[in-house]
Amino acid sequence: MSSCEDPNRKRILEIDESESATKKQIITSSEPDENAEAEDSEPVKYFNGVEISKLTKRQLKKYKKCLKWQQVKREKRAKERQRTKEKRIQAKLNNVDLGPSRKQLKRMKMKDSPCKIGVCIDLSFDELMIDKDMAKTIKQILRVYTENRRAEAPMQLYLTSFKDKCKSEMAKHHGYENWDINFHSEDYLDMFPKEKLIYLSSESDKVITELQQDKVYIIGGLVDHNFHKGICYKKALEQGIDHGQLPISEYFWLNHRKVLTINQVFEILLRVSEGKTFKEAFEVILPKRIEKVSASKSSEDEEEMNSQSVDDNTSDNGSVKCDPSDL
Repeated sequence: MSSCEDPNRKRILEIDESESATKKQIITSSEPDENAEAEDSEPVKYFNGVEISKLTKRQLKKYKKCLKWQQVKREKRAKERQRTKEKRIQAKLNNVDLGPSRKQLKRMKMKDSPCKIGVCIDLSFDELMIDKDMAKTIKQILRVYTENRRAEAPMQLYLTSFKDKCKSEMAKHHGYENWDINFHSEDYLDMFPKEKLIYLSSESDKVITELQQDKVYIIGGLVDHNFHKGICYKKALEQGIDHGQLPISEYFWLNHRKVLTINQVFEILLRVSEGKTFKEAFEVILPKRIEKVSASKSSEDEEEMNSQSVDDNTSDNGSVKCDPSDL
């Protein structure tokens, strides 16, 4: 018998190997490929922490509005830059002073500012706010930073009790550590002597008429929709520090509580530190939707109403009319 292999046997082996490979391929293809599914499936998208497919009609409307804004944002910013450029060219031709440029303002740091008035935002109210309100608080603080950054003489700005939820929310804004703000995890009592502190509260019976350079004015970092009325005033009393309210009622009569946002209070203080009166600052900062009546006009109207009531109760001969119900 020849030592060479039988060609028929070799052919049978090749057929068996081919069938085995085919079966293996069928078995493999029938099993779900997890990696393939992972590549094909798109990542789940969220809007404000909610999955897109689970958004309500109102949330979906906001989401679409946000997408539309993202599309036109670059074009709008380009047009704004062009308008600013043209405005500066026209001002230069007409010898109009537009004030310091944005680059010049950025060079002014708090440490170099002639204004030494301190403003402290107290962020110790984490547990009283839901995540949505915490986000609003940080958003208002961003506006505070913007206003102070653009000021010719920035105020000394501090964030105290800056930790936990508020720090996590702020971390969403990349590079905040480099901002010209004094971030402190400690409480303001651990940083300043009590005699330098004044807690701003609309419930206070003291009215602030001027800002003092050696004082630190505390603004409560809280967005609570009036669920915790008077909490800042109570805190000031418990800690034994001074308190006061802005003199809004000295100039205007409001038909609701004198509660403003964090950035509105700060901007009023900033404008006053720049030389404006409180009245001028209120006229600029207070929202247009708030019904404001001049306090002097209100008192004049009240006096006129009182005089009319006296005239109505007086007869032609000067005697006072008497209502039988009063007897």
